[in-house]
Amino acid sequence: MALVAGIDSSTQSCKIVVCDATTGKVVREGRAPHPDGTETDPAHWWSALTTASSGLLDDVSAVSVAGQQHGMVVIDEDGEVVRPALLWNDARSAGAAHDLVRELGGPQPWANAVGNVPVASLTVSKLRWLAENEPHNAARARGVMLPHDWLTWRLGGARGEPTTDRGDASGTGYWSPADGHYRPDLMIQAFGRELDVPRVAAPAEAVGLTPEGAVIAPGTGDNMGAALGLGLRPGDAVLSLGTSGTVFAVHDRAAQDPTGTISGFADATGGFLPLVCTLNAARVLSATAAMLGTGLSGLDTLALSAEPGAGGLVLLPYLDGERTPELPHASGSLHGLRRDNMSPENLARAAVEGMLCGLADGLAALTESGVPVERVLLVGGGARSAAVRAVAPIVLGTPTVVPPAAEYVAIGAARQAAWTLAETAEPPAWTLGAPEEESAPATDVGAGVRERYAEYRRTAHGV
Repeated sequence: MALVAGIDSSTQSCKIVVCDATTGKVVREGRAPHPDGTETDPAHWWSALTTASSGLLDDVSAVSVAGQQHGMVVIDEDGEVVRPALLWNDARSAGAAHDLVRELGGPQPWANAVGNVPVASLTVSKLRWLAENEPHNAARARGVMLPHDWLTWRLGGARGEPTTDRGDASGTGYWSPADGHYRPDLMIQAFGRELDVPRVAAPAEAVGLTPEGAVIAPGTGDNMGAALGLGLRPGDAVLSLGTSGTVFAVHDRAAQDPTGTISGFADATGGFLPLVCTLNAARVLSATAAMLGTGLSGLDTLALSAEPGAGGLVLLPYLDGERTPELPHASGSLHGLRRDNMSPENLARAAVEGMLCGLADGLAALTESGVPVERVLLVGGGARSAAVRAVAPIVLGTPTVVPPAAEYVAIGAARQAAWTLAETAEPPAWTLGAPEEESAPATDVGAGVRERYAEYRRTAHGV
């Protein structure tokens, strides 16, 4: 039995699964935490990977990394990291993003060029911030990588040319999913000069060997890894509730949304992955639970005790600013508070509904752009919440499915490793198992919840 390994190097931790290359069955797992924050020394990622993989990878035939998108890893001429990596959720580059949009003549030229309008999270915005705020570090910079690129390079002993894939490259702001090549002119616009960038490998191309002799697959971004792990088909949309919240679907053409709501990403198979991202997802639930003096199970109990609409309470959950809509410096706010609805139950319900309303807006943006959505798959840590499972079909207005609990980003990376090992035209057909539950929407109730959310969002933020 050939074994393959998939590595999910996320914002919060490193998770590794070892799978049967033929069936996808997970035979062993490991994990290790990452430090909290919005910037980190990439050495911490390598340390976590080493810890999580202890005793796991000795007999694997291939390995792949799916990593958090957008992070900026800048290296010098000796391959050494110049400064701690700025992560996707670091908002200090918001002003730089606005400047880049303005300098190119507005959002439409950016959407046409790279399928994305710069926001604080994109690598191109972080490069402008570095050039303007740390000129001594900018002067040392020779190359720039994404987190998964750097880890893939380290797996091969940090030798040879760094590589990336279409999926992760499409989130930099200087690679075009539609045209399939880098845009050095946009990097020069952002940074003042060109930097060395990883070669974009073909899907399932072998890009190297580990010191132990395992084949290294190209890897990809975390959302692309999840799509591959779930085996998405047209008509499926994924709502992933982790540190961030994302809604995405596979599609046959590149998105070019001048509003910036939809990120026009590529996927890991040669297609495209239009995606909407919010900064505030599962941590809205944990923060609300802590404020109410309970845990996540207690929050579920409270939220499910309240009526849909939370008695008129609406939470705009911009606890860490927000990416969609672009409000990097916003804070959360509670609206519609009255004496007769001031209860822990209503506040818990408002937290769940508010988090999901932001993602419902994203789902609507996908469908309005022509992406077919017949059902929504709920995944990520937040999908374990009983309240989220109950409220999601109401707020989204779409049938929802909860796949079996699994580390789908890591499984997607493992599936890519198996594909690379097999040298076939298509990824191996892995069976995930039956859904844990399926729910039909309550459309009238959900429409009212979304309308109140939209009303308060316009009043408070004008969007």
